[in-house]
Amino acid sequence: MSVDQTKSSETEGQGAPATPIVASEAATAAQPTSPRELEVRLFARTDVGQIREHNEDNFLIADLSRRVRGLLDANRSTSLGPHGILMAVCDGMGGAAAGEVASQLAVDILFEKMIEKLDDAAPLSRDDLARRLVRAVETAGQRIFNEAKNDRSRRGMGTTVTAAALIDSHLFLAQVGDSRGYILRGDTLVQVTRDQSLVNQLIEAGQLTEEEAETFEHNNIILQALGTSDSVQVDLTYVALARGDVLLLCSDGLSGMIRDAEIREIMKVGGESHELCRVLIERANQAGGHDNITAIIARFDGEGVPATAEGDEPLLYRKYPLPEENTLPMRVSTAPPAPTSGPMPGLSFDEDEEEPDLADHGGNAETLAPPQSTHVPAWLVVFLVLGVIGVLLVGARVLLK
Repeated sequence: MSVDQTKSSETEGQGAPATPIVASEAATAAQPTSPRELEVRLFARTDVGQIREHNEDNFLIADLSRRVRGLLDANRSTSLGPHGILMAVCDGMGGAAAGEVASQLAVDILFEKMIEKLDDAAPLSRDDLARRLVRAVETAGQRIFNEAKNDRSRRGMGTTVTAAALIDSHLFLAQVGDSRGYILRGDTLVQVTRDQSLVNQLIEAGQLTEEEAETFEHNNIILQALGTSDSVQVDLTYVALARGDVLLLCSDGLSGMIRDAEIREIMKVGGESHELCRVLIERANQAGGHDNITAIIARFDGEGVPATAEGDEPLLYRKYPLPEENTLPMRVSTAPPAPTSGPMPGLSFDEDEEEPDLADHGGNAETLAPPQSTHVPAWLVVFLVLGVIGVLLVGARVLLK
């Protein structure tokens, strides 16, 4: 990650210089802001740890409105633009440097897809941003898989991803693997992502306790990662932020070495984002530093963030039901369209037609098209019926003779 791999790196990407999100006061003044400004103070840091020879972790911080990526100056904050902010932590795997290739590809593709065809005149809606995030993660997974398939030296490479995209006061998180997202609100720390790992599956099934999980011999097995198959199931969740909330995105090199209670105590102390990153990584190294360690800390403030969460929503792991896009062929009707409602806005159907179930995102519009009907004239139907009756009568008379 840096020239001296034994020390923490504060560069974004594998050895690539970062592009500052806020380069000057003039840049800050040029940033489009809403009347109620939302300020984000964030920082990221990665470290090779105490055991590994090279760093396979990568992180991404990007201002989508400016279309720039890189670290924010430690003592500065940025205001939220109309297209939001993207943050991501990727933990590569595969050995022989393939892991860092996979994680680097992931952050590059995420940024590329998130800024693709953005319209400066049309701010993104929550659904638009969430849909872009899911598609960006899916595209990254497919392209890493193809890269591994075409290059023997990279067979088996993959990466986790925990990505967070912020628009107005809503944070969307896309998860594949076991890197994590936490929110600190007041004195409460909540994991707002869910580990896609064997050990977590066993815990949720009641077959393993939290204490047993710490010494479980297969606690490094994850259920999916970007690049290990041609498709992934992205777990999309969201948080309605409250003023003062603090986000932590981290690889399992941090969460696997420090218990949640200790993470909470460190974050409760407060301090600048860069200082919290430093302390958390130092603590993980003191606990053994068995893996690469990466952390992103983001604080949310300003009048654009409500003092309490929207609708007083409790802080917890909460899935986001992303509506499907209007991609289905519709029946032509002369009647005026009925107003849409329910969980799939944007789709309208005839009253006698059932709404298709696309919850698995695997629906094919061609198979869901309404069947074509045939029309037979009434006189032809009558003629055919009378003909059949006549044949039956003739047959009966022949048999009776």
